[in-house]
Amino acid sequence: MAVVASAPGKVLITGGYLVLERPNAGLVLSTNARFYAIVKPIYPETRPDAWAWAWTDVRLTSPQLSREALYKLALKNLTIQTVSSSETRNPFVEYAVQYSVAAAYATFDQNKKDLLHKLLLQGLDITILGSNDFYSYRNEIERRGLPLTPESLATLPPFASISFNTDDANDGNRKPEVAKTGLGSSAAMTTAVVAALLHYLGVVKISSSKDHQDRMDIADLDMVHKIAQTAHCIAQGKVGSGFDVSSAVYGSHRYVRFSPEVISSTQVAATAVALPEVISDILKGNWDHDRTQFSLPPLMTLVLGEPGTGGSSTPSMVGAVKKWQKSDPQRALETWRRLSDANSALETQLNLLRKLAKEQWDAYKSVIDSCSILRSDKWIEQASEPNKEAVIKALLGSKEAMVGIRYHMRLMGEAAGVPIEPESQTQLLDATMNLEGVLLAGVPGAGGFDAVFAVTLGDSNSNVTKTWSSVNVLAMLVKEDPCGVSLETADPRTNEITSAVSSIRIE
Repeated sequence: MAVVASAPGKVLITGGYLVLERPNAGLVLSTNARFYAIVKPIYPETRPDAWAWAWTDVRLTSPQLSREALYKLALKNLTIQTVSSSETRNPFVEYAVQYSVAAAYATFDQNKKDLLHKLLLQGLDITILGSNDFYSYRNEIERRGLPLTPESLATLPPFASISFNTDDANDGNRKPEVAKTGLGSSAAMTTAVVAALLHYLGVVKISSSKDHQDRMDIADLDMVHKIAQTAHCIAQGKVGSGFDVSSAVYGSHRYVRFSPEVISSTQVAATAVALPEVISDILKGNWDHDRTQFSLPPLMTLVLGEPGTGGSSTPSMVGAVKKWQKSDPQRALETWRRLSDANSALETQLNLLRKLAKEQWDAYKSVIDSCSILRSDKWIEQASEPNKEAVIKALLGSKEAMVGIRYHMRLMGEAAGVPIEPESQTQLLDATMNLEGVLLAGVPGAGGFDAVFAVTLGDSNSNVTKTWSSVNVLAMLVKEDPCGVSLETADPRTNEITSAVSSIRIE
């Protein structure tokens, strides 16, 4: 009787800051870190007097935080009210519930609306679970006396309890603060909840295929994307670039943001306007975002590291960069142009490597194997024939483009007065770039102290994890997984097979 959907976390390898403005693009990789949402009815059947009810129950459970929130959802205007303590509120899930139910009312005929009403009166039981990779377990590993390695992370149980800091100020009012790793947990969570709800309510049919090139449910994914983007933007109080939600829905790709106006009706909607009407306008709106297929070339591995030097506030860093843009527009424009050129150069070289892998696999694999055990200054020596030389030149071109990206990101940070690539990260990334088999290294997204990434050739990722561990940087278990949101066949905690809600499910 349960529907389980999952959505991946992300790593933005190019496009930091630029992706906030059209038509600048960003390359975003989805990962094997996934957020899960399990939706099922609270009550086994609809009560006989249910038609007289004006509201239904919603229960939200987060086992990793040992929390449960209870809500009442009004079935007339779809307002949602908390029944339990406001401390446990989750605005991302609240808006996901409201907008998903509104999407059902907006798209169903009267017969389906009657069935929807019955289904909703059974209540909505929602459980959310995030892969360990979304959260920092450095303190737990150190408490256990284990080394800062991926192997130590692997000893933790799946969906481990999340330790959080507490603030005893304000008369002992303790505010939980979960330590995150920057993979976009709120976007992945929102997307998983929206996908699970829309599938449960019969609005869409999400595929369980993990082959991102074999998806036949693009129209359904588009519906999930529009609802998840809107819910996520409203929950966070601003319209962001949306690359994190987009990758949670579609997987790895090249992304150009949507025009913010497309969801403006939600932000300014008067209370007199029924929410289904607002969502109907959203669904019919001109979603002009652009996504182009992209993923890492074959035999390359994404490695993500947690420096443990304290996180950075992305909103404040973005605010500082925008302030600098206004105060020195000419210099800002020139810096962005050069950064955009470097981003495009990296994208071109990586796409060329994918093309060479497809057309000249033997030469491509031979080069990757030989270069994976060499520093990049020795790679050109492996160019024993034209096919191999083409691959090596593309590898070196990628590396050169990454150096340019880092340079201009540092310049922008210095001009704006924010540590986009802090000095400690610069030393770490320079050392990483000089390791055998390392193609790329940088700070993902908006940069700062949150994380570092590397892209390695062949089996050379162990060089990176050992070097990082020696300087107190924890290499995570995250890898690229190009697949976006998908339907799961089992509860990820128990692997018990789930079944569709058949008694009253709307088809």
